[in-house]
Parts: sequence; C-alpha cells; structure tokens
Amino acid sequence: MTGDAYVRSDSLWLALHRRDGLRMTRPRAIAICGSLLAAIGSSGCQESVGPGTTIPAPPVPRFAAGFNHTCALNSSGAAYCWGDNSSGQLGNGSMTSSPTPVAVSGGLSFVALAAGLAHTCGLTSDGAAYCWGDNSSGQLGIGSTTGSSTPVAVSGRLSFSALTARFGHTCGVANGGAAYCWGYNASGELGNGSAENSSTPVPVVGGVTFTTLTAGYGHTCGLTNRGAAFCWGYNGNGELGIGTTDFTRVAPAAVDGGLSFIALAAGIGHTCGLTSSGTAYCWGGTPVAVSGGLTFSALATGVHTCALTRAGAAYCWGDNSVGELGIGTATGPEQCDVYPPYGGHPCSHVPVAVAGGLSFKALTIGDDHTCGLTTAGAVYCWGNNSHGQLGDGSFGFGIPVAVSGDLSFKALAAGGSHTCGFTNAGAAYCWGNNSNGQNGNALAMKNSTPVAVAGALSFTALGAGGGHTCGLTNDGVAYCWGANTYGQLGNGVADGRYNSFYPIPVGVSGGLSFSVLAAGGIHTCGLTNAGTAYCWGDNIFGEVGDGSTTNRSIPVAVSGGLGFNVLVAGDGTTCGLTSGGVGYCWGSDRHGQLGDGSTTNSATPVGLSGGLSLSAVATGDHTCGITSSGAAYCWGDNSFGQLGDGSTTNSTTPVAVAGGLSFSAIAVGYAHTCGLTNGGAAHCWGAGFGGELGNGSTTNSTTPVNVSGGLSFSALAAGGFHTCGLTESGAAYCWGDNTNGQLGGTSYSVVPVAVSPFTQAR
Repeated sequence: MTGDAYVRSDSLWLALHRRDGLRMTRPRAIAICGSLLAAIGSSGCQESVGPGTTIPAPPVPRFAAGFNHTCALNSSGAAYCWGDNSSGQLGNGSMTSSPTPVAVSGGLSFVALAAGLAHTCGLTSDGAAYCWGDNSSGQLGIGSTTGSSTPVAVSGRLSFSALTARFGHTCGVANGGAAYCWGYNASGELGNGSAENSSTPVPVVGGVTFTTLTAGYGHTCGLTNRGAAFCWGYNGNGELGIGTTDFTRVAPAAVDGGLSFIALAAGIGHTCGLTSSGTAYCWGGTPVAVSGGLTFSALATGVHTCALTRAGAAYCWGDNSVGELGIGTATGPEQCDVYPPYGGHPCSHVPVAVAGGLSFKALTIGDDHTCGLTTAGAVYCWGNNSHGQLGDGSFGFGIPVAVSGDLSFKALAAGGSHTCGFTNAGAAYCWGNNSNGQNGNALAMKNSTPVAVAGALSFTALGAGGGHTCGLTNDGVAYCWGANTYGQLGNGVADGRYNSFYPIPVGVSGGLSFSVLAAGGIHTCGLTNAGTAYCWGDNIFGEVGDGSTTNRSIPVAVSGGLGFNVLVAGDGTTCGLTSGGVGYCWGSDRHGQLGDGSTTNSATPVGLSGGLSLSAVATGDHTCGITSSGAAYCWGDNSFGQLGDGSTTNSTTPVAVAGGLSFSAIAVGYAHTCGLTNGGAAHCWGAGFGGELGNGSTTNSTTPVNVSGGLSFSALAAGGFHTCGLTESGAAYCWGDNTNGQLGGTSYSVVPVAVSPFTQAR
C-alpha cells in the first residue's frame, strides 16, 4: 500500500495519517461497485423479487471512484482516469497526477471498471480482467507484489462477468457464479478460509454462487440470484450484518433478517442493501431501514452513502467534511464521530438532496468524493478535489461539477476568450475565461476544460459575447449569463458597475419567443419567429438599432420594420439579412464595417453597398458575407489582412476574398476570419500571431490558408484570438490563444487540438 498505513483496534479504524496538502485525511472507502447497481443504476433488474425469483445480472459499471482518483469508459470502451497517480493508478505509464482525464495505456477496450485505494481494474468483453497501480498486497492479481502503471492481465485465465475493488483487495464473479478474490486479506476479506494475502485469484469458500459482489474497506459481500446477501471479512462494526460485532469471518455468512435484495453496497464500517420495492437498508449489526420514506433505485457507499430515486434524484447522508454530500457546503446539521481520534465531523444522519437538480442514472463513491452519471451521459463529481479527482481541471471542491470530456457537441459558440457548446441532448458546457461568470457557473476565474452551465436547462442555440453568453431553449425562451454592466443579459438590470455579473442563467425579460440569438461584444440581439429583430445591452454606437444611443436592459425592437431571417452581432455592430438576401447593418462603423461606403455610425439599419445577395453574414470590427454561389466578401478593418483580399487596406464596401474558394460558412474573430468549404475544409486569414489561423504558424496572412490536420468540419466559431470547429461526429477542436483555457485543453496551439482527449462521438 502506498502513502497510507492502517491498523485495526477493536471496533475502530485508526489512521496512521497521510496529508493532502495541509489537511489531514481519514481512511475512507473506495466504493465503485457497491453492487453493480451502485455504478450503473437499476436498469436490468426486475421490479419484484421473492422466493424462487431469479435476479438477472445487472449491466456493468462504466465508471469508478477510487480513494483519490476516478476512471471512466468512453463510448468505444477506452478507459480514461484522473486524479492521484502516485502509484500508477491512472494507468497511463506515468506516476504524474492529472486533474483532467488521461487515456489508460495499452489500447484495450473495456466493458467495466473497478477502483480500489490506489489501483484500478478493467474487464474486457470476453471476460478478461486487467489491473494497474499499487500492488503491495497483490491486489493486481498478477502473481507478484510489483506495481504497474499500465494494465497487466490478472493471472489464472479466468473469465469474469463482474469485478469489484476496495482498499487493497479485488474480487470477481466468474461466468458460472463462483467468486474469486485476491490481494489484502488480514481480516478474511478474500473469503477463502484464511487470513493470508494472495497475489493470484483464490476461490471464495462455501459453494455459494453469486450474481454480484461488493468490496468494503475490510469486508466483502455478495448477492445470490435469489436476492440473498452474504458477507465475509472484518466485522468489528457489525458490517457483515450477522447481528454481532465479533471481529472476522473468513468465509461467507448470511446477512440476518431474511430480506431479499436487488443491490448491495459495502462501505467503511457498514453495508447497505436495496430491496425490489426501493427501500434501502443499512447495517452495522442487523439491517435497519433508511429514514425519510424515499424510494431508491441505486446505492453507493463509503464513509458516506448516496442513493438515487427512481426519478434520478440523488440523495446522500453521512460524513460531509469536504462537501461529499453535494449540498453546496462542507457543513452538516449534526456532528458525527466517524473517527473518534479526530473528533466530530459535519454530517447528516438522514438523506439530503444533492444540489443542482441533476438527473442521474448511476453513482460511485471514492474517499472524499462522489461521482454521478447523468441521464444525458455526462459525469459530475463533488467533494474533495485535492488530487484532481473531480476531473474538472481545477483543484477546488463544491457542488457537482462536470468532468471534462466524453462530450459530443451539436453546436459551438466562441466568445472573446471563452467557448461554449451544447450536446445533442441540449446540455450546455463552457470553458475558458470565467471572470464574469460567462461559463455559467461559479466555480473558478477560468476553466481549462468544459464545465456544465448551471440550471440543467436544455438549449437549441447558444451565442457567446465578449464576457457573456446566451442560450435559447426549445420553446424559444432566452437565458443569458455573465457580464451585465450594460444590460446585455436583458433581465431588466444594468447598474453600470464594472463587476456586475450573473454566473448562472437568468431569463431575458419581455416574454418574447426567439428563433435566433446573437451575442455581441457587450450587447445581444434576438430574432422572433416572425423575423422581427430585438436588441439589448450597450448602445453607445447605436448597435441596439432603436434609433438611440441609450443602453437597454430589456429587449427593444430594431427600427425600420424590416423582417430578417439571419441576425449576427459583433463588437458594437449588428447585421441582418432579409429573406431576399439583402444585407443591413447598424451600430459602430469606425472601420467601415457597416459596408455602406462610409465610416459613420448608425443607430438604425443601413443597406449594404454593392447589391450583393447574401446567404450568410458574420461581423466584428470587420464584416464578411457569403453569396448563394459561395463567394466570400469582406469589409471594414483590414489591419492584419482579415478581409482576405491580399492587402491590409480597410474597405467601407465589400471586397472579394482572394483565392476563388467556394464557402458554405464563415466566422469572424477580432482580427481574423475563417471559412468552411462545402467539403468541410477550413481556411483562415488575417491575424495569426495567436495561432488562430490554425496552419501551424503565427504569421499573419492576407489571403486564405489551409487549417492544418486534414479534419472535415461541419461548423466553425471564431473568438477573439482563437477558433473552434465541430466535426460531423460532434467532436470539438480548437486552435489559437489559450490564455484562459478557451481551447478546452492545457496549452496554446497553432493547429487544431481536441477540446478534451476524452471527447468521443455519441
């Protein structure tokens, strides 16, 4: 065992301490597979269980929480881990900890995972078990006590249907229902009739066949196909459920009470089970019903316990020293003497709801942290994050936060120094600069990997501005979050304070239903189903378009009575296209970006010069449009060649982009432009000093250059000094400046990089 030493004294677990930074920690459980249901929910279990009823084996867990690390499988079965890696438990061939997911080496495809104190195991589709990490007690099952930072095959050529791991031992259910365990065995937790460690799988004695197993801190429990529970190992706290607290059992003993369970979860000093009616029982002696009258579908337990209702709501109870109950604080209504040598700790004796209103289908518990898998397929974690075990790229703790990666996006929006996207299910995620709350959460000043926007809203469109973001729900309701100094959130408030912001979504006032949203630098606009344009926020240049230069904190109609089917907003400029492709712009014209042949600002729409019929338009300090034939034209500021005409001369009217390329989409950044051809190839031009052109250099270009990598994109989004693209499979790639994490990774890049190494198509 690496970094921790534990001894048992009567009914107490005493920690011979370890330090996380300056905070002394207590020994905790490493629940992954309290039963398999604890990690994957109750799908696959029958609704009623009684005498003679056979319980089918549940599906297998695709993510697991260890002591200070977490692992998960992506949609193709590749394993990723994050958090503490001092024993190689992340499996990537190193011992360097990571606060974001890293791929497990070896290229294996797994169907299930289990995590112990400092080791991890995976199960392949053919039943082969592989383990990696700490092996001081033989918990890797490879016939030695030598650790490994990459997966190694468990000895014996056994074929398993399930795995479970805890502290320093691992167990598996063979295909015939026979149980095998290996590793630490001081209390008989291997169930083989002895108290000697084993570095290879040994059969559990007694002739009982199991459908699932759950490993506790010093004990193991199993469930038969008729719902009977058996436990073995340490019993100083009555965790075996046999009505006594005598110390050990080296062979399975039946749990008292005659209850029939569909799930079991073993923790530290206690065990919990779930009946077919959804009633949870826990025991440190004999089973007692959990208070509150809640009906649960899944359980996971450690020092604290969490459970899911059939509606997917998460409840937790027990220790809450570092926020592991997920209630938004690290306090509790009671003080619990979980470990008397350390005194009392904040806790709750009864179930309390996890904050955030998320709907989960699976839970897993580690040392001081809990993780859940939502019904939309996103992983959220809460509690201690000292080793990065929450996987959100930070080292803090609080309410549930989204783990980086495994995101397939439907659309992207790039702001000044942040980026946002929403999944096919409508869940919104943002990353990058969060100094004004523009990422939609109150977690940190910046997020280097995607974090979920608070509120569990489902979006069909997003717009990212300079320091704010807005989204549109299925029913056309607009929400905005972030900076609000000038009323750009549209919620009726604009106090002019520099630090006025809302870090979670607020509804836009006025009761309007929008079909399109556009977020500018510090203003926002929306288009109703009837084609009427409304704008709000900063109006110093007339960008709201109501004929005035008065800031607006609620939506006001754009003057002129024009009907638009395209609407875009830039840094002080707004543009729209009519159904006939006629372009109009209003607001700032200091560089000629209104395209009317002048440099005079306009507080009402003015027509675009040149008689072009456009199918798309994008605006910033310069503006670009695409004709129905795919020809690109740009106008306005050209200091860095962002008009793409081979010069650096500004133009107050549209000029053709050089190269003769045919584009299907166009995106405008601060001083660069990118276009997408019909074949999905990306080309960029203009400023390249931040790597925003994506061609492997930091050199400006006055004509289009190919974006490196040969990727085929379906959409592009350009931010201040970065660009992002979305592939047909929903994978997001970004390139350019990454000062605030807006690329969704850890470093700046002059070529496209995946937003997360965990990103996979769903």
